[in-house]
Amino acid sequence: MFNPFDQKPMPLEDTIMDWQTMYPKPYSKQTVDPYTKVRIILMNGIEVEAALFSHQFNRHCSNNDLRRELAMMRRVEQQQQKHINWLKPIDETQLETTIGYEHVAVDLTAWLAQKEPDSYVKQALDFALLEDFDHLYRYSNLLDLDENIPAENLVKKYVDITPGRPTIAEHRCPEEEAKRFVDFKTADIRTKLSTMIITAGEQQTMNFYMNLGNTYYNDIGRQLYQEIGMIEEQHVSHYGSLIDPNCTWLESLLLHEYMECYLYYSFYEDEVDQNVKSIWDLHLNQEISHLHKAAELLNKYENKQWEQVVPGAFPELLRFHDTRDYVRDTLASQIDLTADKEDFKNVNDLPSDHNFFFYQNKVNHDISKVASHVVVQQHQSKKGEDYRAESKPNPVAGLSDRKQDNTEIARTKKSMSMI
Repeated sequence: MFNPFDQKPMPLEDTIMDWQTMYPKPYSKQTVDPYTKVRIILMNGIEVEAALFSHQFNRHCSNNDLRRELAMMRRVEQQQQKHINWLKPIDETQLETTIGYEHVAVDLTAWLAQKEPDSYVKQALDFALLEDFDHLYRYSNLLDLDENIPAENLVKKYVDITPGRPTIAEHRCPEEEAKRFVDFKTADIRTKLSTMIITAGEQQTMNFYMNLGNTYYNDIGRQLYQEIGMIEEQHVSHYGSLIDPNCTWLESLLLHEYMECYLYYSFYEDEVDQNVKSIWDLHLNQEISHLHKAAELLNKYENKQWEQVVPGAFPELLRFHDTRDYVRDTLASQIDLTADKEDFKNVNDLPSDHNFFFYQNKVNHDISKVASHVVVQQHQSKKGEDYRAESKPNPVAGLSDRKQDNTEIARTKKSMSMI
């Protein structure tokens, strides 16, 4: 298996790109493989996380020699983020890109959950998976309603488009998003990677909706971005709380650089677009240089070896594949779950005075104002039924009616779902 510490790193100054290199040839939205888009969107989020983490490190560091080292790596991370994000073509609309973001959330979360050795982390992944799955369905209805574009044209047969845990049922009291953190000193490297990868991916989705949601061209679309953007904030809190807060800044830096090397190598191995594949190769070599520098800094300032934080050889590579059966099985078994502080419980088992019902009454007391419901309702009114692209019927009986949106399931105690 590939070990990035066995590779000879290029000098840090050689990782800097010129403008011609940094401005890539965009993909064609008509012919791009959906998984190529998934990889691009995820790596954009990973590089945004790298830059944001480095800025926070810089603000919490009093040693200017170390801050100069961080600044050098951070500048290249910023170049990489631009190099990746500008692969998006000019003619791809905001909503078409959004479908890609939710496709990432579904297939990435499902892959990580299937491979996750920590049962608690796996449950946290499964839980939010069903919510992003529903977001894909809601945005797909908006796309078909506003632009007459079937989202299936964008995701092809890679993922089903059908209701998940309804977005209206996902709004929870903020206190419920603080989960038990993982002890990174004893955790499997797969758990360390999965918690960091999913947090970065969800953070990018949160940022995307937070900054671009208000630029949509009609009110219902703006309202949908606002609503789902709030769920993405919950997800970042949910996943981010899994990451070990006891890691030092330099241990975290090493973990970030190892994660980037792992993902670039994974995606280089699977990429079908030769232009994009060359970018993964370039960035991998840049990140190997950053990883070696992070190991050097860890040794210099904390007298620790990289082996105390990460293994050498990568674990099983991240390879996107068909997760539809896994998502369906998870939906069938976990539709009624909600959060109860650090745990997950069936909504029907919560006491009537639980914070979940308090918060639901605060934000969703007027269902006619809940955009995720209204979008589907408008699609049903205009076209006779909702928009779906299913390989099989929805596994939850309460979500099978295409002419009426279910706003009770997983939200009220009286609604025991019929599987």
